[in-house]
Amino acid sequence: MNQSQIHQSHHVTAVISHRVRAGREKGYEEWIRGIAAVARQFDGYIGVNILRPEPSASPADYVLVVQFETCDHLNRWLSSDTRKAWIERVKPLIQEKENIQILTGLESWFQQPRHPAPTRYKQAFLVWVGVMIVSVTVGPVIAPLLANLPWLLAQSLKAAVTVGLLVYLIIPQLTTWFKGWLFSRYPLGLDRNFVHWAFRKKRHNAE
Repeated sequence: MNQSQIHQSHHVTAVISHRVRAGREKGYEEWIRGIAAVARQFDGYIGVNILRPEPSASPADYVLVVQFETCDHLNRWLSSDTRKAWIERVKPLIQEKENIQILTGLESWFQQPRHPAPTRYKQAFLVWVGVMIVSVTVGPVIAPLLANLPWLLAQSLKAAVTVGLLVYLIIPQLTTWFKGWLFSRYPLGLDRNFVHWAFRKKRHNAE
């Protein structure tokens, strides 16, 4: 498999930032619900996580973390007429053009010797946990430092800090903590011996 094939087949995440106009938060929340419902109808859609600003934050910066199975699936969604129509709807609600950053190859974040890549829903769950950790603990700390910077530069730096912490600190630690569940071939990460014991007991009771 060549590099372009790898790029096209890996789980992909789009990090989309919007700066919402003051007083338009309610309309923006309704817009999120609407576009998320439409996105679910597209092939390869995995889910979306919404990072909301602090209640007292002004301006209100929202971050949408949208996950698709492959780059092709994401590109079809981003370039679709359906999404373009929804972006036209949100323009009166936001101050500036949306900022989109694409993250690919999340499987490499979870590499362990002698283990295949974990299933995508497990990857998505741990990425969500990691993003929430950064949002709750680091976001409020760096927000004052970025307050006076141009919005696009501030969002780029915020995304860079988030990705850096995820790649080099948080995901490796979460992978270690959840290793038994993450790489298990059994539902819910149950121990192999327990599964075999339960199967034998069920068969014995049936006899």
